[in-house]
Amino acid sequence: MTEDWLPVIQQLFRGATMLLNTDVLRLLGDLRLSRFFNRPGPYEVLEHRVTLELKDDKGKKAIYYKDQKVRFLQDNVIAYQDKAWGAGNIFADYKCSPGVVVDRYREGHRYRVLISLRESKKRGDLETFHIERTITDGFTRPEEDFQTDIDHRTHYLSICVIFPKNRLPQDVRLIEQNATRSRPLDHHQVLADGRVQIIWETKHPQLYESYILAWHW
Repeated sequence: MTEDWLPVIQQLFRGATMLLNTDVLRLLGDLRLSRFFNRPGPYEVLEHRVTLELKDDKGKKAIYYKDQKVRFLQDNVIAYQDKAWGAGNIFADYKCSPGVVVDRYREGHRYRVLISLRESKKRGDLETFHIERTITDGFTRPEEDFQTDIDHRTHYLSICVIFPKNRLPQDVRLIEQNATRSRPLDHHQVLADGRVQIIWETKHPQLYESYILAWHW
């Protein structure tokens, strides 16, 4: 090998080293971002059950129920956060258990409700939260929908809509918003008082997905 080739080899070596370093840094950055976006949060959801009960055939009054069983993944958790959105007066009445509502604020088109637990939860603790919210003038259109977002790791999801016996749905479909999928829901259950309920459930809800029950009535 002549000395004329030595500068060329040195330049190639420096370029390869820079490329390797860039790839390594990019990989490390991706790993850091992956860890950031996949942080488990203060708790995981073992069961998430939501029900919308339409109280009249005009859609003037509805009651929203949420039962969420969680397992805490961190120590010293002292608060739980609920979210709400939609048309009409979505806070005509609000009840929660356990805990006490200490703040409510708007973020975009949604509201966040901060609930103080009045005690400190530690890693491994279990708790079931019960939310009951009365909505007025929220479902008055011929076509309506009921949306549930998955923003924590969740193991089971159940969504139910109960229709008044004097105004049953003509069709109901499930929409997975982010996956851009839609499917009809044909199965329904007639209750003893003549009302009809539609239930959809899954043991594998996707994180950050929005599940929507949409109907025409």
